[in-house]
Amino acid sequence: MDDARAAALALLASREPGATICPSEVARAIAPGDTWREAMPEVHAAVDCLLLERRVGLSWKGRPLSARTGPYRIRRLPPN
Repeated sequence: MDDARAAALALLASREPGATICPSEVARAIAPGDTWREAMPEVHAAVDCLLLERRVGLSWKGRPLSARTGPYRIRRLPPN
């Protein structure tokens, strides 16, 4: 899970403020080739932890989500 967490935070840091990333981008960053789908449970677990820590927020089609359900995008939250 640490790899997924670090990858998510690094991808978000590389984007403009307010930009979002797809969880599959995180999975592709930590898993080689076509094995990225196997990394999705690890990505989801890392996102859940980051969400609880209020490091990230989730949205879908521009609408905020309070929990990870169905398709979602990940965005960086401003520091507390």
